[in-house]
Amino acid sequence: MGTGVVAFNIAPRHALLCDTNPHLINFYSEIKRGGITAAIVRKYLEEEGAKLLEKEDKHYYDVRERFNSKHNPLDFLFLNRAGFNGMIRFNRKGGFNIPFCKKPNRFAKAYVTKIVNQVEAVESLINKKDIEFKCQGFEDTIASASDNCFIYCDPPYIGRHVDYYNGWNEAHETELFNSLDSSPARFILSTWHHNDFRKNDFVDTLWSKFNVLTREHFYHVGGKKSNRNPMIEAIITNYDTSNYKKQNDSIQEQLTLLDGAV
Repeated sequence: MGTGVVAFNIAPRHALLCDTNPHLINFYSEIKRGGITAAIVRKYLEEEGAKLLEKEDKHYYDVRERFNSKHNPLDFLFLNRAGFNGMIRFNRKGGFNIPFCKKPNRFAKAYVTKIVNQVEAVESLINKKDIEFKCQGFEDTIASASDNCFIYCDPPYIGRHVDYYNGWNEAHETELFNSLDSSPARFILSTWHHNDFRKNDFVDTLWSKFNVLTREHFYHVGGKKSNRNPMIEAIITNYDTSNYKKQNDSIQEQLTLLDGAV
């Protein structure tokens, strides 16, 4: 599932969203249940934001300790938005361990409103659609798909940022390949293709059996500024993408001409 942004923007009538991060699933499940609403989020962030402004990093680490003890989904939202560079990372004991972003005025009125609007949009979508959230691995999720299903997979990028919640290694990548290869469903998989320094060898050794599209993407998340660079992403599918490729090439050509004109 990741952030859920793909599913929430496509907004299918029926969707099963799965992730191994229980805190992520718990947060969206609470929205679906009605335990978290836009109004509740506004009140919570205004109160916690005022404390953050007063106590600065001490309050951040108090909330982090509280979350690691009680796993309140609102605290998870707070830490995600007040942690360094919006990163999500857990230690081997399952504790959230991202440091403070060093911005005591993080939850200014405009930013709180932006978050509230996001929650409200997701809340509205979940109420209108048939969306189920499950904390489970990709093996079970893919195995449940039939030939009339469509799968979008967004695994940790092998060889890069793999400490999102639990590890991701060559064995996981291979198992994901085998699961998708044997599935009767159509799928899209997103991963990285290459950057200025190295390439993803698994695209050639595993995923080349399928259709591989590429596009450039800039990453704003990274522990160091030097890590925030453009990257060529791979979009891998098991169905014909020729029409998409023609449309994409046309768009890229138009953007190139526009860039030259500017």
